[in-house]
Amino acid sequence: MFSYYLHTKNAQQALDAINKGLSSVRLSTDLNISERDFSINDQHLVLDADNSLSIAELKKMVKKTQRIFLCEDGDIEPLEDRSVGYYKLVPTDGAPLLEISGVKMHISKGTDPYKSAAEMSQRAVRTGDKVLDCCSGLGYAAIAAHRLGASEVTTIELSPQVMGLRAQNPWSEDLGKDGIIQRQGSSFELITTMSATSFDSVIHDPPRFSLAGELYSEEFYREIYRVLRRDGRLFHYTGNPQMVKQGSSFVDGVIRRLKKAGFRNIEKVDHLMGVSAQKK
Repeated sequence: MFSYYLHTKNAQQALDAINKGLSSVRLSTDLNISERDFSINDQHLVLDADNSLSIAELKKMVKKTQRIFLCEDGDIEPLEDRSVGYYKLVPTDGAPLLEISGVKMHISKGTDPYKSAAEMSQRAVRTGDKVLDCCSGLGYAAIAAHRLGASEVTTIELSPQVMGLRAQNPWSEDLGKDGIIQRQGSSFELITTMSATSFDSVIHDPPRFSLAGELYSEEFYREIYRVLRRDGRLFHYTGNPQMVKQGSSFVDGVIRRLKKAGFRNIEKVDHLMGVSAQKK
């Protein structure tokens, strides 16, 4: 069974081709990873023998600018999960981003989510590293770490809804490669079960503070410090640096707690909305 991923841009391209009377149209149906030609027959976009879309279906997709539709086995469904809150994948010009109840979980302005996650990995990961990726989301940072030459990457993601969406996301497929270990659960709890000095680098990309304040605590930072080897590196996504808490910069508060936990060489990385640090 083949799966096809379509959104506003693809649907408009197909409609334009139909309106011009063309017999085929070149589309990406794997969210900008590749392109191929598809037939247009009897005013329908034909994906394969079991999947075709009418003009009405394509027009409906064009209107849903923040949705991705999965077409397979003759069915068309939005790539989303409404079981608890509202989780969905949102199209970009590159990799899709994750949105939870209206909040985008990636840096996307001026970049795409995979590129920004790859930059986060580059701040911490070196060839041969054992990497811990806390709050891994769609797994882009973990995949980037693996491509940078990490010997092993352990990912932790709390939400089964997120894990379900990333299992359907073409950009997350490399999480299945040898050398990447996926764990479902709380980063705050699971890190306490891990051996001291067992990782060379940590990527920490938590939800916003109001949803998971414990992941910004000195207690959690001490656990990251404990599992890192000497000279181990951390990149910590903190979100909007203009957030203010108790009269001081939110990021400055993060830096103070990291210092108390033992980290040194702490630097703000404004364009990635985070900080880098090192265990000495």
